[in-house]
Amino acid sequence: MIRELGKAARFVGALRGFLGAPWEPARAVAEVEARIHGRQQSFLTLIERAIFTRPASPYRKLMQAAGVEYGDIAALVRTEGVEGAPGVLFDAGVRVTLDEFKGRQAIRRSGLELPVRAEEFDNPFLRSHYEGRTGGSRGAGTRLIIDLDLLRYEAAHVFLGLLSLDALERPAAVWRPVPPGVTGMKEVLYRARLGRLPEVWFTQVRYRCRLDDLKYAGLTGCTLLGSRLWGRPLPRPRHLPLQQADQVVAWLADKRSSGVAALLDANVSTVVRVCLAARESGADIAGALFRTGGEPLTPTRAEIVAGVGCRVACSYGIAEIGRLGMACGRPDAVDDVHVLVDKVALLHRRKEIAGAGHSVDAIHVTTLHPSTPKLMLNVEIGDYAVPSRRSCGCALGEVGLVDHLHTIRSYEKLTSEGMQFLGSDLLELLEQTLPSRFGGGPTDYQLVEEEVGGLARVRLLVSPHLGELDESALIETALASLRTGGQGRGMMSRWWQEGGVLRVERREPYLTAALKVLPLHVRR
Repeated sequence: MIRELGKAARFVGALRGFLGAPWEPARAVAEVEARIHGRQQSFLTLIERAIFTRPASPYRKLMQAAGVEYGDIAALVRTEGVEGAPGVLFDAGVRVTLDEFKGRQAIRRSGLELPVRAEEFDNPFLRSHYEGRTGGSRGAGTRLIIDLDLLRYEAAHVFLGLLSLDALERPAAVWRPVPPGVTGMKEVLYRARLGRLPEVWFTQVRYRCRLDDLKYAGLTGCTLLGSRLWGRPLPRPRHLPLQQADQVVAWLADKRSSGVAALLDANVSTVVRVCLAARESGADIAGALFRTGGEPLTPTRAEIVAGVGCRVACSYGIAEIGRLGMACGRPDAVDDVHVLVDKVALLHRRKEIAGAGHSVDAIHVTTLHPSTPKLMLNVEIGDYAVPSRRSCGCALGEVGLVDHLHTIRSYEKLTSEGMQFLGSDLLELLEQTLPSRFGGGPTDYQLVEEEVGGLARVRLLVSPHLGELDESALIETALASLRTGGQGRGMMSRWWQEGGVLRVERREPYLTAALKVLPLHVRR
């Protein structure tokens, strides 16, 4: 408790500098340009100080197993650049899978077996202004240390993104969760830093002071109090369940009737819910802009938004380090993003999906900025995409961000409603929890994710040969299993429950080409 009170005090103190310092767009943009030009030095500095001076680092041990010294990497960067050097290291075995990064599997390479914990990949240079958590279905979730220095820097990305979409002066609302989820808090703080506060902050998760939520309620409360003390009062989070999208429609329609086009920042499925509610009610929200992310933005979903006369722009990020890409103002595809090469280097490598009979160009991330919550070097993130390079002419491209991604999809994660569970996380639920209560074995159950009418749906397939079962009990048991062990997972399962995301279907699980039953079957 004393430690947490100390963190709260440091955070409120740091918030004064974050909110009180004047926002200077020219200076922020110049810093982004400088980091783009200084990528090689940023990479080498992190490698030297965060890896080679820390013998306990998992990356250091991978380097030793591969016979790689710092001088070798410096030489590689001179000849291959920041894009080429990680590829050479990858081939030498210096890489980390998604399950290894989450601390769920030991790192195993030729002659090396290294048990790891997720915390061992924390960035050692952070000042830990506050913490949030990712979700997951086992353990306590992955701890995220958030540094206001990074948010201060990333505010420049948000500024450029709004500028490229011609949305800098639009009245805005945010519909994202309060902590332990970090996206809502970060979005509100970005806009506070820019001096363009959202008018309202809707949250799918209730802001409450129950004992198990006390730490995160305290974080939210300290932030609201600090913002008032330092002259930029943030909007108090207003609980709005997913089924009440009509209230957001009313806000957008009110802005429309007053002659201004508004902006809403929310997850992809949440945006689709708003547009479907507007279509059903006949409300006029034409001209509204949606900034979104958290799950795939498909052509079907984009058509639903366009059908009510609105525009959608999708960013790309992961909880462990924040945004990897910002929406292009002149896109080639509905989910076209500029890769933030000032912050990360991406490596695309062909990966066979176990038992599925196909392969994808998996994305592996290397971090370059000293304030990202996690330190990553060739870390697999469970996604794939189509890369390209072009000069589009929007504000993001003008500063030198010319690498793009589109058609971004996940191959080992459920991403419904912006909530994420790894396929490997689901084994305990499908192989132990459900069979022990309802009978059968692991091959009688499967989770399937697909898009239906623009919304993400997750079906729990249950073999008919198990006989008559209580479907509501199946759903409650599954959600209870998914929320066991931490606030992050509790938030996610409550969100799924409110949104009616999980449904039961009585049919045999899907088989792969190799006649295997995978715990997670993703239909794209």
